[in-house]
Amino acid sequence: MSGPIPVMARMDAAPRGAAESRGPGAPRFGARVWIGAGFAAAIAVIAAVAAWPIYRSGTFALLFVAGTVVAGGIAAVAWWRRWSGWAVAGALALAILVLGVPLAVPSRLGSPDDVVRGLGELAAGLVLGWKDLVTVELPVGSYRNLLVPALVVFLVGTCTVLLLAWREDRAAYAAVPVALGMVAFGLFFGRATVSAPLAVGPVLLYAPLETGIGVAGLVACLLWLAWRTHDERVRALQRAAASSGVRISRRPSAADRRRTALGAGMVAVALVLAVAIVPFAARGAEREVLRSAVGPDIDLSAEVSPLSQYRALFADARADDVLFTVEPVVTDGVVGGLPERIRLATLDAYDGEVFRSGGEGAVDAGRFVRVPSALDAGEGTPVAARIEIDDWDGIWMPTAGRLEAVAFDGDRAASLADKFYYNASASAAVQTAGGGFEAGDAFVVRGVEPAGTELAQLDAPGSPGGVAAPDSLRTWMDEHAVGSGGPALESVVALLRERGYLSHGLAEGEQEPAWVAAIPDYTFQPSASGHSLARVDTMFARLLERETDPRAVASGNYVAAVGDDEQFAVAVALMARELGFPSRVVMGARLSAGEPGLATCDEGVCRAQDLSAWTEVQSAAGDWVAIDVTPQHAQSPSLDTTEQRDPENVTEVRPESVEEVVPPDPAQEDSATDSPDDEGAGADLAWLWPVLRVGGIVLVVLVLALGPFLIVIGTKAARRRSRRRTGTPAARIAGGWDEYVDAALDTGRAASRTATRSELAAAFATPAGAALARDADRAVFSPADLSVDDVKGYWAAVDAERRALRRERGFWRGALATVSLRSLFRPMAPEPGGRTRIAERGRRRAEPVRPMP
Repeated sequence: MSGPIPVMARMDAAPRGAAESRGPGAPRFGARVWIGAGFAAAIAVIAAVAAWPIYRSGTFALLFVAGTVVAGGIAAVAWWRRWSGWAVAGALALAILVLGVPLAVPSRLGSPDDVVRGLGELAAGLVLGWKDLVTVELPVGSYRNLLVPALVVFLVGTCTVLLLAWREDRAAYAAVPVALGMVAFGLFFGRATVSAPLAVGPVLLYAPLETGIGVAGLVACLLWLAWRTHDERVRALQRAAASSGVRISRRPSAADRRRTALGAGMVAVALVLAVAIVPFAARGAEREVLRSAVGPDIDLSAEVSPLSQYRALFADARADDVLFTVEPVVTDGVVGGLPERIRLATLDAYDGEVFRSGGEGAVDAGRFVRVPSALDAGEGTPVAARIEIDDWDGIWMPTAGRLEAVAFDGDRAASLADKFYYNASASAAVQTAGGGFEAGDAFVVRGVEPAGTELAQLDAPGSPGGVAAPDSLRTWMDEHAVGSGGPALESVVALLRERGYLSHGLAEGEQEPAWVAAIPDYTFQPSASGHSLARVDTMFARLLERETDPRAVASGNYVAAVGDDEQFAVAVALMARELGFPSRVVMGARLSAGEPGLATCDEGVCRAQDLSAWTEVQSAAGDWVAIDVTPQHAQSPSLDTTEQRDPENVTEVRPESVEEVVPPDPAQEDSATDSPDDEGAGADLAWLWPVLRVGGIVLVVLVLALGPFLIVIGTKAARRRSRRRTGTPAARIAGGWDEYVDAALDTGRAASRTATRSELAAAFATPAGAALARDADRAVFSPADLSVDDVKGYWAAVDAERRALRRERGFWRGALATVSLRSLFRPMAPEPGGRTRIAERGRRRAEPVRPMP
């Protein structure tokens, strides 16, 4: 029986030409569209869950919903209208321009001027928002323009995943890395700590949230890839059935079942590794994210320590200046509670000379970062205060307790909010707008004061080390410390304050200083400034000397250490470290005091001479407890001295006869080359490091700029070398034809997968194309033997055609063809050199439509 074999009308797929003639909304695309949309929606939801800890605000939820819907609309229209990539990019850019301010910079919704500023912040966020996002404390909420990266992820990312998933060629698989990149946004830009372990019966799951997000994204991508691969195979078989007239069996074969079981087993093993083994193995390691590798925006270790300037606050020209005022905050007619202390600076690093913030040896490991929204201040008594700056011009910002939120007022409110940094571990803040505060700046701080803990009830957690205390301090503590921990520290601090004497100056001068006049019945005693180890050593050396003085024993007056909070705070910090307590020095002001003799701000007006310094020690539970260190001024050091015998200076009498010793003559050096300095001098290589640094920077820039192009060129060269040198002569000639086709593809020509070599040569219309096609067909299908010279001649012709193709459109188009990716993404052809064998993996069983003759 002859003639064409009829094809059953119930065939699921139409011939290729009929399918291509249908519109983009034809039924054959229905499953691919809906499943691709479901895949994109699942990835968007998973990415939103991963990014939620970064923002944690309703504004982000609105951006996610609106951005995803708009992205889906743009993708649907672009797919329906067959838009080019440039048209899609233009639509996305227009969407970002229209939706950017309302969704990503909502603080700029208002007047036209604010909208214009918002557009500028939107443009800056597209470039710098990614960097700013890792320098701001989480959650960022709707702070400034930090929602712009999220808008790009959910608008551009979702649209890209949809358009790639709906494609018919192999470029559709690029949707997977884009989808994983969307999920990775929340994980890489998120917090540096993982979620708490989750107990599921006897099993303890480490990092359950992060693991669940990663597993969900991976499973979604694997399921879509599995369905896509299955769909591609079914369509290939349908096309083969449509052209050959055989019916496709819908029952799975044994190979299908084995393949399914193998794939399910691999996925199960991967999930077990991802969920159980990997988190368990990494449970003790620190989580490294982008913000872990980014240091603080400001480095305070180089700033002048405010404790070094403490003595200057008591100068006559400065003592009565009002630095700032503190007022209670009224909320809904209720006056909020004021804090007991106002903190200015927390100094946690001591190098033996100066106590400063940060730097090597710091007790606190936190960073000064921007605070976009409310913080979790923990448990305690809520406090609130409105602080207005008068004559305080430093960068250190007055705060109350553990900060919860801050709101700036005045003309510089936006600038102050942008340049506000906070260190949660130190409970300290700085303001860098314009170099610091200016008169008229005002803000409201809300925080929490932890419940007070008695010093005697503290247990020592163990000192982190640091600079060793002077021997005189250790000797004095050995004589007076009783017990250990908090009780020992409390006793020696009380004794030190009792045997110390308050003094803010070295000389009294002709006129009584202002700080002396403020203290009733005060007897002036001079004291030097500074808080180095030498200054502290002098204090305790005088205490030890006084305690051995018989007059002191008789009078009971052991007062000998003269100084102020600057010296005594450092001394107490060193004593606390000797007893195993981490310690730091705090500079600030008291609004109220629990004992007399301590400086306080009258009615919330804090003058320069009202500032104080105190010591904070850390308990074994991690809480910081303040210790007042101001010495007493009621009992002055005694001026009595013990009568001592004048020292005798014994004079050594030299004998009358002294022999004169004549020094030897210096040795005469005959040659200047024997000079030790010349011998030890080496080549001056000071220029080498700048040259290497500049060269390294240039090399990195060149690698980043040219690296992708070099990778493409190298990949093509490796493929060309493999085709030229691998296989039989017939296979190498067939590889030369493939190289010719790839060169034509890179120059913009189209190559149908069903066309023969002669048809492709006619379509390419190059001078030697027909001859190359004829020689390749003869090499593949002819039984004649081929020599190495035949291969070399064929490849010489191919190289000539490749050069001609690159030159025909000019230099720049030829350069673009060299780095084009079209030939790299061309579907793989059957192995060259084969004559009649055609293999198809996963081929389904087929049966004739009607009995064959």
